[in-house]
Amino acid sequence: MKEKVIALIEEILNVPAGTVTEDTRSEELEEWDSLAHVAIIGELELRLGISIPVDEAIEICSVREILDRCGE
Repeated sequence: MKEKVIALIEEILNVPAGTVTEDTRSEELEEWDSLAHVAIIGELELRLGISIPVDEAIEICSVREILDRCGE
């Protein structure tokens, strides 16, 4: 699942494969702005069936936090 989540994030951010790791934080990537953040959360649910409550989604600022909510 970790690889799918990271690949999805890279796709949405339109960055090369290998750019995003589980240690990547949103402030480290210019492409990870608020609009991209909403897209990531939405696509996680749409494509992977991972639902993150809005109040939690707002506070997420790293790939690790997303993976934690996915059970990884």
